[in-house]
Amino acid sequence: MDGRELLIGVTGGIAAYKTAAMVSRLVQSGAGVTVVMTEAATRFVGPTTFEALTGRTVCLSLFDHPEYPLGGHVSLADKADLMCVAPATANFLAKAAQGIADDLLSTLYLAFPGPVVVAPAMNTVMWNQPAVQRNVRQLREDGVHFVDPEEGWLSCRASGAGRMADPERIRAAIAQWLPSQ
Repeated sequence: MDGRELLIGVTGGIAAYKTAAMVSRLVQSGAGVTVVMTEAATRFVGPTTFEALTGRTVCLSLFDHPEYPLGGHVSLADKADLMCVAPATANFLAKAAQGIADDLLSTLYLAFPGPVVVAPAMNTVMWNQPAVQRNVRQLREDGVHFVDPEEGWLSCRASGAGRMADPERIRAAIAQWLPSQ
């Protein structure tokens, strides 16, 4: 991944701590990583964690970066080779499937022309909801690559499908879908 530019979107789920480990591995492999966090994500892992791991400012808002006069969604989308959202909450999946752009991450998703990898994470009941599965089907049809959630113990004290995939599985999917140079 040496010299490749990656966008990592982080949404509001407890699995965000796993994303920090994945980001660290990506940086160690030579990738340039820019992290975009939703407001809810900052309630689970602070932006400072990702800034320390990447050596870059974390992007939080459509309007908070003067170095992107065309807007972060345009500038960030233009320079990245691949976008990955991990964890991808039910909220993000719904926005992406319906084309809703009401924060930096959802707007960036719509402006990004390259491959997108998502790693959903949520409660088992949420993951199995017909609306969530409908959104997953739509995104797959749209060409989004999924690293499906795993079965196991969840933070809601239940066991089942919904755990975000292991960071190494997500890193491998990123490597697989990264366009050739």
